[in-house]
Amino acid sequence: MEQVSAFGPDVCLLDVMLPDIDGYALASHIRNMNPQLPIIFLTSKTQPNDIVKGFSSGGTDYLKKPFSMEELIVRIENQLKIMSRDVAASQSLPDEVRLKNYKFYPGKFELHTPTGVVKLSNRESQILAQLCAHTNSAVDRRELLQVVWGDDSFFNSRNLDVYIRKLRGYFAGADGIEIVTLKGKGYHFVVS
Repeated sequence: MEQVSAFGPDVCLLDVMLPDIDGYALASHIRNMNPQLPIIFLTSKTQPNDIVKGFSSGGTDYLKKPFSMEELIVRIENQLKIMSRDVAASQSLPDEVRLKNYKFYPGKFELHTPTGVVKLSNRESQILAQLCAHTNSAVDRRELLQVVWGDDSFFNSRNLDVYIRKLRGYFAGADGIEIVTLKGKGYHFVVS
């Protein structure tokens, strides 16, 4: 944590198996400190629940051991590309997006609800920013996957489902705000 704070890296590579704290807990702390920092897990833990836990704790990529240096370099470059797209996308939105009695702050990764403030993960914020940029119109699922993850693989598609479910939960009590699934197409972010 001290190194992340002092050094200010562009990308963080974490192993899950660490001596004093596991990588998942460390990723959560880093994510709270720096919501935009890409976190790539490098680990031999390859069970589906380990991978889900990695993304849930704030990871933006998960690389299973053994891996080649070429693959690691490509994944780092991809994370940096995604981050620069995120910065550009968040700059195209205003600092505050009003959604009825909710307020979304893309630059701060925060959603202010009638009951409090939700600290969004990087992915949640990216997805919500894309939905907000297309309010009351269709967002193509494949396009959303390309913008947020850089590819539309099956694994990332399942991750998108998880994040959409979480975002729906944040708007569960909202009257007139809904994320509608358009079968075979994508999503319609309805704010009426």
